[in-house]
Amino acid sequence: MAFDSRALSALDFPRITAALADRASTTLGRERALALRPSDDAYRIAQELDEVEDALFGVSLSLGGIHDIRELHARAGEGRVLSGQDLLNAAYSLDGAMTVKRAIEANSRGPLRDVGQGLGDHSELVRRVLQSLDREGQVRDDASPRLRDLRKRIEPLRGRIRDKLTQTLEQWSEVLQEHLVTIRRDRYVLPVLASRVGSVQGIIVDASATGQTYFVEPAAVTQLNNELTRLILDEEAEVRRILTELSALLAQDSAVPMTLSTIGELDLIASKAKLARDWRLNRPEALADGLYDLRGARHPLIENPVANDINLGETKLLLITGPNMGGKTATLKTLGLAVLMHQCGLYVAADSARLPVVRDVLVDIGDEQSIEASLSTFASHLKHLRYVLRHAAPDTLVLVDELGSGTDPDEGAALAQALIETLLQQDARGIITSHLSPLKLFALETPGLKNASMGFEVTTLAPTYHLQVGQPGRSYALAIANRMGLPRDVLARAGELLGPEAGLMERMLGELERERRELGEQLETAAAARRDAEAELGRVRHERETLESRRNEMMAEAAQKAESLYADAVERVRTLRARAQEESARPRVMQELRELRVQAQKARPVPPKREERGDPIRVGNKVDVPAYGAQGQVLEMRGDDLVVQLGLMKVGVKRRDVRLVPEAKVKAPKPSFVGSAPSRFDNELQLRGLSVEAAVEELRAAIAEARALKESPLRVVHGKGMGVLRRTLRDYLKTDKNVESFHDAEANQGGHGVTIVNVKR
Repeated sequence: MAFDSRALSALDFPRITAALADRASTTLGRERALALRPSDDAYRIAQELDEVEDALFGVSLSLGGIHDIRELHARAGEGRVLSGQDLLNAAYSLDGAMTVKRAIEANSRGPLRDVGQGLGDHSELVRRVLQSLDREGQVRDDASPRLRDLRKRIEPLRGRIRDKLTQTLEQWSEVLQEHLVTIRRDRYVLPVLASRVGSVQGIIVDASATGQTYFVEPAAVTQLNNELTRLILDEEAEVRRILTELSALLAQDSAVPMTLSTIGELDLIASKAKLARDWRLNRPEALADGLYDLRGARHPLIENPVANDINLGETKLLLITGPNMGGKTATLKTLGLAVLMHQCGLYVAADSARLPVVRDVLVDIGDEQSIEASLSTFASHLKHLRYVLRHAAPDTLVLVDELGSGTDPDEGAALAQALIETLLQQDARGIITSHLSPLKLFALETPGLKNASMGFEVTTLAPTYHLQVGQPGRSYALAIANRMGLPRDVLARAGELLGPEAGLMERMLGELERERRELGEQLETAAAARRDAEAELGRVRHERETLESRRNEMMAEAAQKAESLYADAVERVRTLRARAQEESARPRVMQELRELRVQAQKARPVPPKREERGDPIRVGNKVDVPAYGAQGQVLEMRGDDLVVQLGLMKVGVKRRDVRLVPEAKVKAPKPSFVGSAPSRFDNELQLRGLSVEAAVEELRAAIAEARALKESPLRVVHGKGMGVLRRTLRDYLKTDKNVESFHDAEANQGGHGVTIVNVKR
């Protein structure tokens, strides 16, 4: 369905298409831009928006230098011979179209690739034209063998004629007007004085405008001139034959019309993309069910416009009231233009826009008088409103400006209310502006109709152009009249005539406006406080992240340093173990080795996240279990679950439900050899969590130290698990010559999770 052209004009849509046309690179694109009209085909609209997006972010379309050659193609089709320059323009344009096609195929995977399929292959025509014509459109010498031969013969012949005439100059010197050789009617001649022409032998070819000079072809060169003329005629015939052939090639290229149409389409798409960049437009999203949701919408044709949010859904009709020049009509047109631009496949002037696809935009905007039709402004409004009522439906947008104006206010208000009721019954969506106060009250109590107004600064009597939904507007007529200098007695009398009810409404509206401003200030204060809080939170988070990062770096550095110290200590331990094989040095070396081992264990890094919770309870520790009122020994540990031996009973308890019983301090054993420091040998070896190879190495070293220090037995804690580590360690114990025997620990001392090793002394 075609949109009403009067509605497009009332909404200033032709200015949009003109701006689009200004950005076109070709005549073909400009024509399409000026002819652009909205569509109600949702699929087509979405496809066109995809094409614009591809042109914005995918392929940069360069269409400069491509001419409209439709007329040239038509003339060639009629059998007419085109000039060399016309053929050259056609070839350049078609070559440019093929260049565009290659660029699209190389850079686009989107909808422009499909559009580009309409560009034909004209390589043969382009090749023939460019081979036959030079840059000025002249036929090249090598365009054909015959032409090359003719031109090779013409130039030497010209030279012979000039040489012969030069020799004649001396013989005819007394009868010549000037001593020069010239050309008249494509023949070489000499300028002879009119008074002496009878004294020379030759053919008069031409005369000067004054009649004082005759141009005579001497008889000596007549035959040569005849030969030159024949060659020139043959050359012209060959040139025409070549141009005729090239014109026929253009006429026979059936892909030219489609290529030109596609160039126009691509130019229109490129113009849409340029408009989107220049005007900072955004892609709209299509919605169903007649919902309109625009955020930061602005009038695209107004310089430095104020952005507003416009929402129509449950609110079917928005009634905007307030003074003149406040921006009501601009807001109404903002919505109308957004809908029209969307349905033309254009981006819209809004931060975000979700719009339905409508069948028509029904408009009554502006004061119109038709002298020819004898219609007043009011009658013109009625004519448009009749059209609006006849076509209004859920899939149309209704935009009515100054409803009820142009007649008696009371009758106008009654008529306006009746029209609004009808539009609501027809489930239409749209915006209505008015000055009539009764409509403000009507909107307060009518579902689907909502009051709105445009912001107005009372102190300066200047509009802010901000849309305020939910609050009716005041007219400010008396305030504006006072500011404009009307006599006070006139204003006072106007206030008396206004009546108490009208005055009460204005006061109520003024109070509502004051409360709205105060609430707005409070909201702004709260928003500022929130922004400050968010900024402070961001700063704190940044500092925390910085500290956490520094902590991790320090932990990593500490771990690396500790690992290095540990590795050095282990290496020294290995060296000392080798020296300990010497019987005489064994007591001193083994004591030193023991001290180094203790230092290495202290220096070994501990993962930072493994933190002890509460007392460091281990297998074999004695713990108090308050729930049973008894103490027992820890047999197993499975995370936070413990198995504790309480007398003859094993119980499962949580780690948090027991307390570690401090061990009684035991005096250090006496030195095992004279003159040495007291032995600090730890007869318990913890191997849980180690790999099999590391566990065997630790066990071998511990057994060697125990024998050297004459310490036995050795308690090896390996845990139960799957039994793999236990079996591997026992296989090793069978082979170690320093081991006298080994067996499981008592049940209350760890059972199968602990092996007791008796070391030879």
